[in-house]
Amino acid sequence: MPPGRGRSALVAWEAPGPPAGPLLNPLCTDLAVFWEVCRVGRAVFKNRWLPYALVLPQILITLVFFFWPAFQSLRLSVLRVSPFGDRVFFVGLRNFQQLLASTEYLISVVNTVVFTLGVTLVTLIVSLVAALLANQKIGGQSLYRTALLVPYGIAPPVAGVVWLFLFHPAYGIVQYALSFFTDWELNWYVNGAVAMTLVILTSAWTHLGYDIAFYLAGLKLIPQELLEAASVDGATPLQRLFYVTLPLLSPITFFLVVMNMIYALFDTFGVIHAITRGGPGTATETLVYKAYKDGFLAMNLGSSSAQSVILMLLAVVFTWLQFRFTERRVSY
Repeated sequence: MPPGRGRSALVAWEAPGPPAGPLLNPLCTDLAVFWEVCRVGRAVFKNRWLPYALVLPQILITLVFFFWPAFQSLRLSVLRVSPFGDRVFFVGLRNFQQLLASTEYLISVVNTVVFTLGVTLVTLIVSLVAALLANQKIGGQSLYRTALLVPYGIAPPVAGVVWLFLFHPAYGIVQYALSFFTDWELNWYVNGAVAMTLVILTSAWTHLGYDIAFYLAGLKLIPQELLEAASVDGATPLQRLFYVTLPLLSPITFFLVVMNMIYALFDTFGVIHAITRGGPGTATETLVYKAYKDGFLAMNLGSSSAQSVILMLLAVVFTWLQFRFTERRVSY
């Protein structure tokens, strides 16, 4: 048995040799695996409270900034709070009923679906192409990779301001360049489709570095012997891409689909607020932005909290659908 029987289970021990008697752990059916685990040992903590002290800050941050706001949203979703916060009424599911009967809210649901699909597809396709190009053996490879990862370090509101000045219909450089070729105006102040396209491209550009980093790591793990064997068998570069590279990258692609979807649902508020503020009209008003407008501008905390709960449920449902149907195509 390990020394220090009365001490914490976190204290490491190393067995001097294979156990002579029967296997003490019934879960270890393979004696060789059991002996290897025992030989390597576990991490050593001289103080039994040190591991808990190390994870305590992260636990406190999670409780204060994640679980407590989520609990408050659940509580306020069944209440009606006066604009001054001096009176609170229990209304049950009335906030949810009013939301589902609201045409404006249903429009924001459609906007959210279009926006989420657009950001996810654009980010995945562009990041995959960029990772494939950055993985080529060329001079200055590290410089190109660094340049591709830089946008991920830019905060979404800052990225929104940058793209706002680039595509501004009056003094944007993009509109100025288009004026030499066409009379068409890139005016997203009055064109809802242009505004939606702009916020999708901005949000995707901000998140490109995240996806490129994962794709580059995945490309480095693909055995070159497989690509060389496919090349010897006469496979073209496109055939090697679709029949060798992409199937081996499918676990990373599946992970990025889920992460991009969550990013588009929750972390793109800064982009929309900096560029369009939900306009023109409600053309780019997603669920997260409508929850902000109703809660902080209209001071309807009950409706805003109900929208937050629905948004959380939508994220859970979308993630479940991904695991339910998309994971079947993943090759581990």
